[in-house]
Amino acid sequence: MAYSEQLADRIRKRFEMLSPVEEKKMMGGLTFMYNDKMCVGVIKDELMCRINPEFHETAIKKNGCRTMDFTNRPMKGYVLISEEGMRSDTDFDYWIDLSVEFNKIAKSSKRKNKK
Repeated sequence: MAYSEQLADRIRKRFEMLSPVEEKKMMGGLTFMYNDKMCVGVIKDELMCRINPEFHETAIKKNGCRTMDFTNRPMKGYVLISEEGMRSDTDFDYWIDLSVEFNKIAKSSKRKNKK
């Protein structure tokens, strides 16, 4: 499944000053890992954001935002933003900032190797 390289480049540009950021292909798209935690990504032509689950209900009321429903299972704390919801730089930065802020307190889902 293809994802928007234009949106991926837009995220890369926004993340230039953050470190460490790692890109991983997953969920049929591209995910940007920050501090070894999933932060944002691109699924088809939408921005995927990992946000504070406590803010989820408020977030999905915003223009162009909906709950991520991967494999028909709604995921609280994960939202998809359509082009309509991130058209302006201000809107785009809002969603990126929201995800980066939550990343500071989010738990890492990094699996440890079993020995």
